[in-house]
Amino acid sequence: MEIETARTWLSLDIQHYLRLLLTLCLLAIVLKISQLFIKRRKVEKIFQQFPGPPRHWLLGNVDKLRRDGNDLDTLVTWSKKYGGVYPIWFWNFTAFLFLSHPDYAKAVFGREEPKATTYRFLIPWIGKGLLILDRQKWFQHRRLLTPGFHYDVLKPYTKLMSDSTVVMLDIWDKLIMKTSRVELFQHVSLMTLDSILKCAFSYHSNCQKNRDNVYVKAVYDIAAIVDFRIRFFPYYSNLIFHLSPHGYRFRKACAITHRHTDKVIQERKKSIKNEKDMEKIKEKRHLDFLDILLFATDENGKGLSNEDLQAEVDTFMFEGHDTTASGISWILYCMAKYPEHQEKCWEEIREVLGDRQSVEWEDLGKIPYTTMCIKECLRLYPPVPGVSRFLRKEVKFFDGRSVPAETLVAMNIYSIHRNPSVWENPEVFDPLRFSPENSANRHSHAFVPFAAGPRNCIGQNFAMNELKVAVVLTLQRFQLEPDLANPPIKIPQVILKSKNGIHVHLRKRQC
Repeated sequence: MEIETARTWLSLDIQHYLRLLLTLCLLAIVLKISQLFIKRRKVEKIFQQFPGPPRHWLLGNVDKLRRDGNDLDTLVTWSKKYGGVYPIWFWNFTAFLFLSHPDYAKAVFGREEPKATTYRFLIPWIGKGLLILDRQKWFQHRRLLTPGFHYDVLKPYTKLMSDSTVVMLDIWDKLIMKTSRVELFQHVSLMTLDSILKCAFSYHSNCQKNRDNVYVKAVYDIAAIVDFRIRFFPYYSNLIFHLSPHGYRFRKACAITHRHTDKVIQERKKSIKNEKDMEKIKEKRHLDFLDILLFATDENGKGLSNEDLQAEVDTFMFEGHDTTASGISWILYCMAKYPEHQEKCWEEIREVLGDRQSVEWEDLGKIPYTTMCIKECLRLYPPVPGVSRFLRKEVKFFDGRSVPAETLVAMNIYSIHRNPSVWENPEVFDPLRFSPENSANRHSHAFVPFAAGPRNCIGQNFAMNELKVAVVLTLQRFQLEPDLANPPIKIPQVILKSKNGIHVHLRKRQC
């Protein structure tokens, strides 16, 4: 009898506990929803002064961004209609103030504001490196990493970039014996990975000849999943995302990238464990980015922690290969699309290089027309189509309107580069926009492919050099023609990509 009574009381205790737990969960959900509605009303009040596109009661403006190749052009249309500043709602609880006029963008770019909260979705992948950090730690890392992009460090990279590009072109030589049609991005992505490993990490991977490169595939998966997570509001919850199939794929891809970068770091640590200082390394080879990271110290003599080192390597590995691959692919697409400009570049390149099959540092300053074409391609197809910030302080715009601290703002670089109030006939491909005389009086923030201000891209000179090397050597060897039957469907993910690839036809030039 006593045992049965004890079991009854135990059963009642469990039922009571479960009811209490369920009640607490429901209260937590109600509280969270209440907080979201309060926050939404606050944001709506702030954005009343900025007219924008009508939004769905639940989806916000997401239903108008269908990932069909027209999303970026839709944003350009809204920019024209709403005067270069307007809110975009991701579902009906998160909103960004989109800035697509350089006067508005300048007010935010000129400050050291942290990246928007959605950048936290990248942290499991690239850690808290320079892209994510803010405040004092960002300043310290920026100062420690800046020597890695000094003239003396960048100069020897030119030959290594040339070597990597030649490997890709040799592969194309064999490929066009079967078909003239080539999808650029998959090849260029492997080439830029090969190049960043050689230049920044003195690591020779032979990845271009290994066509099934798991690192490149993992980066592609991560970028697609992060983009989807930004647009799918339930995935803003770490728990829901973690338990989802997308969360599983994301973690698996992150593990692949971390193993890749950790291998690079560990091999370098072993190779320099007996070296006392940089001078001994200089006697053997040129310094690279990883050397700078490993030997960097602050004013107190403290170097980067293992966690910080991993984060900076992951960050630079991504930004030094994926964004550059996007830039090169779209530039070559433009060269195919505008043959008259391609031929002018080829003539300039032939005059500079002659019979040489590699680019030297001094050549980079001798190709002004090719450089103007590259900049015009970056205007029309910026590798990073937009960046966002979380305001720590109020921002006052030139027109008298302002937004308070804790507002999310997005600088839409793609729309800034196509703003008709800044660029005459913005859809026309015209490299002469970037001639010295035409650039002299242009707005300082009209052309921002590498962002601007204190948080601009620290590796922009590295990237520009690689763009030049790849374009020069490609045009020297091949004539590019567009694949009219398969035009690219551009989609903004972490970088600007094409949903169906970037296809061109290659013809071997006859010297």
